[in-house]
Amino acid sequence: MMVAECGKLVARVALLSAALLVMMPGAWGAADAVTRDRPNIVWIMADDLGYGDLGCYGQSRIKTPHIDRLAAAGMRFTQCYAGCTVCAPSRCALMTGRHTGHARVRSNSLVPLAPEDVTVAEVLKDAGYVTGIIGKWGLGEPGTTGLPNRQGFDEWFGYLNQHHAHNYYPDYLWRNEQRVELTNVVQDNVATRRVEYSADLFTREALDFLDRHAQERFFLYLPFTLPHANNEAGKQGMEVPSDAPYSAESWPQPQKNHAAMITYLDVQVGRVLEKLATLGLDERTIVFFTSDNGPHREGGADPEFFHSSGPLRGFKRALYEGGIRVPMIVRYPGKITQGSTSDQVWAFWDVLPTLAEMAGAEVPEGLDGISMVPALLGERAAGRAQVDHLYLYWEFPERGFAQAVRMGRWKAVRQSPAAPWEVFDLSTDPGETHDVAREQRELVTRVEAIAAGAHSD
Repeated sequence: MMVAECGKLVARVALLSAALLVMMPGAWGAADAVTRDRPNIVWIMADDLGYGDLGCYGQSRIKTPHIDRLAAAGMRFTQCYAGCTVCAPSRCALMTGRHTGHARVRSNSLVPLAPEDVTVAEVLKDAGYVTGIIGKWGLGEPGTTGLPNRQGFDEWFGYLNQHHAHNYYPDYLWRNEQRVELTNVVQDNVATRRVEYSADLFTREALDFLDRHAQERFFLYLPFTLPHANNEAGKQGMEVPSDAPYSAESWPQPQKNHAAMITYLDVQVGRVLEKLATLGLDERTIVFFTSDNGPHREGGADPEFFHSSGPLRGFKRALYEGGIRVPMIVRYPGKITQGSTSDQVWAFWDVLPTLAEMAGAEVPEGLDGISMVPALLGERAAGRAQVDHLYLYWEFPERGFAQAVRMGRWKAVRQSPAAPWEVFDLSTDPGETHDVAREQRELVTRVEAIAAGAHSD
């Protein structure tokens, strides 16, 4: 057995032992109320959905009634951040609890997770959860160590490769490590015969997963590809079965399709929520809804048309707020206050320790994340005050190696190591319009030190 695999096995044995201890009678500590219930976990993630694309975040033209009702029944976060400004590194941060200065995957290059990477799925599986992923992975190609089934997931269905995932009518998908042929016909990643729409297949699989595991504790990771563009299709890249309910609008066709994709996503979320209710699982399930990064300007879409970033600056591939601040909605009936709003600052690398605590599992060492259980359930229920990050850090090696640091109310961004830092006071300038770096020389010095210390090769 390889040394890395041995190390991973030892780590998993330790996590499993800790999880069993937590589940033993008499082993409960101060967090009894948090861990005793050990909820089912459903994590639903959109792809390139902007902070301003939902009605509950201020969108006025795109209809998202099911997601809006989810927000009304739970907590809406206003300062939650993705792991990065593009797909793969953002998902790596989500899965491994490490920011992009430490994570294995830091760009959209095809780098797989390694055996020594410990994922949230492994942590929850070792705590007794059935783990499933349906949708888009992006962290390992066929035959590599990064495959979902080799990273803690019991069941997997969807796209492995993020470029393959551009096409909503693919000619194949993956089920575990087997290729599943579909009836669509594809040329150059664009379908010439469109029969099976991947989002429909994902929802069908998700409903089946819930039916089969309703009597078990489960973690369902449901990363839809909506509303990402099919980049290979050019200006016709917003692929959706119909532009309804926007067919009669006078908008450009790509914008009709973009809006229809978001509403289509909303319908799929509604179907998952309805299934949870039908199975009587609402009270025992915590549901998260978010996006992997900010809105795109691809496939004919124009993020300014719908003000997809809301009041924020920038889009996908930028480390300004519009590229990394994302919607985050969490519902847990009886535990999370209905219709509440939180300005807690947190990021995707906080997800692993948060879900581990809720599952009564041991948190791996060396993470960048902090558990957000007190922010979610309340400090009284959690038995402690919420700990805040000293800083959040991002790096994006494509297009010049951009970096960003969030520290309290301050946000610093630079486009390359040779470029000057821009500094913004997000408490008064969330749109990052006024650079105050000249007046904040000492802060820039601190940011320089943080950026240097937060990056590892």
